Amino acid sequence: MISVVVPAHDEAPVIGRLLRGLLAGALPGELEIVVVPNGCTDDTERVARSFGDPVRVVPLTRAGKYAALRAGDDRATGAEVVYVDADVEIGAADVRRLAAVLREPGVLAAAPQRVVATGRSSWPVRWYYDFWQELPVVRDGLFGRGVIAVAPEARRRLRALPDVMGDDLAASVAFTRAERRVVAEARVVVHPPRTLGDLLRRRVRSVTATTQLQQISGGAVDSARTTRADLIRVVRGRPSAAPKLAVFLAVTAVTRWRARRPIRSGDFTTWLRDESSRAA
Repeated sequence: MISVVVPAHDEAPVIGRLLRGLLAGALPGELEIVVVPNGCTDDTERVARSFGDPVRVVPLTRAGKYAALRAGDDRATGAEVVYVDADVEIGAADVRRLAAVLREPGVLAAAPQRVVATGRSSWPVRWYYDFWQELPVVRDGLFGRGVIAVAPEARRRLRALPDVMGDDLAASVAFTRAERRVVAEARVVVHPPRTLGDLLRRRVRSVTATTQLQQISGGAVDSARTTRADLIRVVRGRPSAAPKLAVFLAVTAVTRWRARRPIRSGDFTTWLRDESSRAA
């Protein structure tokens, strides 16, 4: 059996979509799904409970992804555990492929290939993500996918991580390149912001989270940073991407400027959430 842990804070509009996708192709007894609604003010818990078995619902009064992940992990009994954000889409077959890779010698963590569904996003958002996905650290890292699967011996390593805003980045850099794998045969659909304003909010959160992790972990985050050479390499390999680089750089400059205030004040708890990607 494979355990799937889903932390969920006010995810009523999207969590049903995720759970339907997981259950549609699951074999009897194959998946144990643990949903942890935390600090919810909407119908997230009710929607999750409506699926019955094999979905277990573990509500927490206070909002907090760190506590939700650990509460779900405490109740996970499967050999492999897959941590999934409530706002992505992934099927049972993809979870199955991730678990299979974790049974290979030396592989402790795995994530699926991301499919960024930009069809309903504005053109600056599309261009940003078109370029972002070409970056080496984005292709190779486990972050930004909303899904991380771990082998039994890796769970202790994740539980030892600090409570940080960028939990997926922290999890990614916790494993060496030899220990982690991006599984080409598995897919996850990631829903990006639809508007430039929401993209900037999400990126400010990302910059703030990276800075927080840098302060705690030091050089561990360096392996996940994009360099000038990376940008040049992308454009040289695909000259048509040059205009998209301009958008990428503009968004990066604005978000770094906006992130100065929370970083200076040490505000690493305000979660700048993008609601546009959750809209019907």
